[in-house]
Amino acid sequence: MFRPLALLRPALSLLLAAIFSLPAQAAAPDWCAQIGKRLGSVPTEQCRKLGLEAAPEKTRNGHALMRRDYPAAAQKIAALGKGERAPRILIIGGIHGDELAAASLVFRWMRWIDEGDARQYHWRVIPVANPDGLLATPPQRTNANGVDLNRNFPTPDWSEDAHAYWQSKTRKDPRRFPGKQANSEIETRWLNAQIEDFKPDVIVATHAPYGLLDYDGPARQPRRFGHLNLNRLGVYPGSLGNYGGVHKKLPVITIELPNANSLPPLKEQREIWDDMQTWLRRNIGPRQVS
Repeated sequence: MFRPLALLRPALSLLLAAIFSLPAQAAAPDWCAQIGKRLGSVPTEQCRKLGLEAAPEKTRNGHALMRRDYPAAAQKIAALGKGERAPRILIIGGIHGDELAAASLVFRWMRWIDEGDARQYHWRVIPVANPDGLLATPPQRTNANGVDLNRNFPTPDWSEDAHAYWQSKTRKDPRRFPGKQANSEIETRWLNAQIEDFKPDVIVATHAPYGLLDYDGPARQPRRFGHLNLNRLGVYPGSLGNYGGVHKKLPVITIELPNANSLPPLKEQREIWDDMQTWLRRNIGPRQVS
């Protein structure tokens, strides 16, 4: 039956209103643009060219957890003995979101990882382990749940000591809250999964602003990387050094830059990198395939 257009207009108006009232699907955030804007030292296009891959997991604030693998060079693999594999190095930056220089340094290393001695290793690189903290305004040490990720790893002493230490030693400093239980945070669980999956022979974590080199684990300790001298700070309930170096018996190198907000000069950055390569070459050789 014919209906004049005038009679159809009310129904059409209701249909259009219903369509436009539907909740819009938020566009996926451009991770590199956000990180580049926050760090300044990492141009967006340069970040995009690094080929970082997003994990299926998302943080509480919806940010991606990103990583990149760099397998050993083919000629280095060919030179390995029968039943051997290239050593695996896991680099973790930005566990504390307000230590911007720590994340920036890892992005710098990613530009050098295809050079020289570094090509004999299989690297897994996580430049920003706590994107919610880094991208907060202002940047914060903890994640979006207010948990210090470097006190949330499931160390054997966590249940007994983590909260007691937080209360007595830090006077309940909210910046060092270990969480309600070990491994409670999506970021910590993801990092732990990377360790279990990748099975690194060395873990390198970057921090600031103590200006030193820390170390936990079984291999011969480094004495100096660039201008950073060894000063072992000890471990804490739920810390990565405790979890990796003490509990899992993996060498954990912690690089503490002297300033949380600015990188050292490029020459010093390179010296840290080169000295780390020397230590790896002398102490971490090929591994037997298990």
